[in-house]
Amino acid sequence: MDGAAQVSDNSESESPSLIERAARRFDFGSFIARPDPLPADVAAKAAASGKARRIVRNDNAAKPAGEPEKADLQPASASPHPRRRASDFAPAPSDPAPVTAASVEPVPALVGEPVVFSGTRHPIDRDRLAEHGLIVPEGAVTALLEEFRIVKRQVLPQAAELRRKKAGPAAQRVLISSPHPGEGKTYCALNLALSIAAEKESEVLLVDADFAKPSVLSVLGLPGGRGLMDALMDETLDVADCVLGTDIPGLWVLPAGEDTNTDSEYLSSSRTTRVLDRLTQGAPQRIVIFDSPPALAASPAAELAKHVGQAIVIVRADRTGQGALDDAIKLLDGCPNVQLLLNGAQFSPSGRRFGSYYGYKD
Repeated sequence: MDGAAQVSDNSESESPSLIERAARRFDFGSFIARPDPLPADVAAKAAASGKARRIVRNDNAAKPAGEPEKADLQPASASPHPRRRASDFAPAPSDPAPVTAASVEPVPALVGEPVVFSGTRHPIDRDRLAEHGLIVPEGAVTALLEEFRIVKRQVLPQAAELRRKKAGPAAQRVLISSPHPGEGKTYCALNLALSIAAEKESEVLLVDADFAKPSVLSVLGLPGGRGLMDALMDETLDVADCVLGTDIPGLWVLPAGEDTNTDSEYLSSSRTTRVLDRLTQGAPQRIVIFDSPPALAASPAAELAKHVGQAIVIVRADRTGQGALDDAIKLLDGCPNVQLLLNGAQFSPSGRRFGSYYGYKD
């Protein structure tokens, strides 16, 4: 229906206006449906004044023949709805804030990966162990063996308790020291390591941490090589590659490494924590024993005490003075659990010695 008819239909519901009454009298619809072409000069002026859009707005009006379609005019076949403005639409989402590298937490590549020692297994001369008065694996039960069984029965439960208390890798580390040289710290460290190696569900790593005067390798008859200090000095060196294997099941040895005048400074560096953590990474059954220098003779003992869960001070019977013992304990206070082990005692209050029961025959 044309535009005039639309106006006529609307007039039935309300009083006709002047324009509507004129539309009834004069048939404007025929002129609107078939408008005469405008003169060229009038059309140009209308286009310039913006009135051309209103002139051809009627959807049913025919386009003049030969007149080019204006780029800004709405085609006759287009929807009669008004043109949408940019403000009618929802605003475009803003660009997300860039994620900086610092906001992403890096994940360590080796988290949870067990460190398995794979060094060459070297034979340990059992006769050599006997000559030094040490426990001989697979040997007879002796008083020495029984005494260190009792010692490890105190060390291992304490390590387990520290793990339950979330003490971290330090729970599996034990420091062996003494106030002065010659009080038996290396002797006790070796025997404790040999005793723990006999456990069915544990293994032990003995670390020669007496950097100035290492002796563990010579007693066991092991070859020298890179060790703990080398790993602290060289960031490209994995300390696990320095560990030596033995033919004693469950016993591993880490040499002291290169001798240096700055061993205490290396031990106080942040790298020490990372290196020591590698020794027990993914191996909760592994106990690490450090044979450190005497506490009153060299400073590394005090530095190492900050990284262990237990420290055992060897007291030589009839030799270690009370004053020296007190000073050594103060130097090792970086460890919250310092214990004493009496070495060289020649008497037993009960009048018997450990191991005598196993030698009894009916």
